[in-house]
Amino acid sequence: MKKILLCLFVVLFITTCKKSGDGDQDPGTLPDVELKAKVIASGLSLPWEMVYGPDHFIWFTEKSGKISRLNPSTGQVTPLLTISEVRTNGEGGLLGMALHPNFSTDPFVYVIYGYGSIYKAKVVRYTYTGGNLTNPLVLLDQIPAASIHNGSRLLISGGKLFISTGDASDTANPQNINSLAGKILRINLDGTIPADNPYPNNPVWSLGHRNTQGLVQVGNKIFSSEHGPDSDDEINIIEKERNYGWPNIKGFCNESGEQSFCSANNVAEPLINWTPTIAPSGLAYYNNDYIPQFKNSLLLAVLKGTKLMQLKLDDAQTKITATKDFYVNSYGRIRAVCQSSEGKIYICTSNGSDDKIVEIAK
Repeated sequence: MKKILLCLFVVLFITTCKKSGDGDQDPGTLPDVELKAKVIASGLSLPWEMVYGPDHFIWFTEKSGKISRLNPSTGQVTPLLTISEVRTNGEGGLLGMALHPNFSTDPFVYVIYGYGSIYKAKVVRYTYTGGNLTNPLVLLDQIPAASIHNGSRLLISGGKLFISTGDASDTANPQNINSLAGKILRINLDGTIPADNPYPNNPVWSLGHRNTQGLVQVGNKIFSSEHGPDSDDEINIIEKERNYGWPNIKGFCNESGEQSFCSANNVAEPLINWTPTIAPSGLAYYNNDYIPQFKNSLLLAVLKGTKLMQLKLDDAQTKITATKDFYVNSYGRIRAVCQSSEGKIYICTSNGSDDKIVEIAK
């Protein structure tokens, strides 16, 4: 009897060790962790973009024209540049930003901003040297802009710069391939037009967009978030030469008369839509063990809905299988979200006074 009990104890001990051993557990079964949020920077004015840099600092823009770096460990904010040419106009101002993927050898910072009495937007590349941003080079100019519907996230993917533009308050723009408004644009990192763009000598990659405020790469796909009018905010997968419907289509091709337009114009339907609208903004993709419950999810900053939203993806990353809300009404309007190399999450508010950057960790 003692031998039997001893054998059972040994089997139970080995099984328990295997279940709890370091590195042996299936990441898909890691337990949820408790999230803790803390403000690491305050007193900001409408931060619009955040990028977690290779220096482990958070680079961020403020709509009035400021570019700064934030040390997330100390909360120290170091201003880099205020672009005097920036003109804040309603939703317009200094908006999206991206860092060159080989920043140590190519220390380039890409931004997009509105300027001028006849309001336009331009994409400009700066060089980071000695703690300063210098040598501005205009890569793309004369993008229609307005006090509403400016879009304007930047994403570097596959060695190309993708630029989201809103319809600039003119519904004639999105379906016109000769207009830079209401589009996802794609250019080389030096501002030239890629030879494999769908329209010769044209930066247009996709059309029919109203106001795209989030862009993120997931594997070989690009996901976007887009503001609808009084209905049908969307999450889309951006594909070459696809039409996303605006202003002819709102959301899915499910209303009378929409099906024929969708069929004739290669319209891509959204993965999900929201009515009433929530005003979706910045996007990040999370796939880190640090917060296991967020793995293989899009994280969406929400303005009108005043929250951070998790959008769980399926294994093929072609569908959203579930959504979950976090920090509803805790910080007000949330504009952007980014992730550290360790797996911590950062969000910034867009309330217009005493805006904040908040760290979400365990």
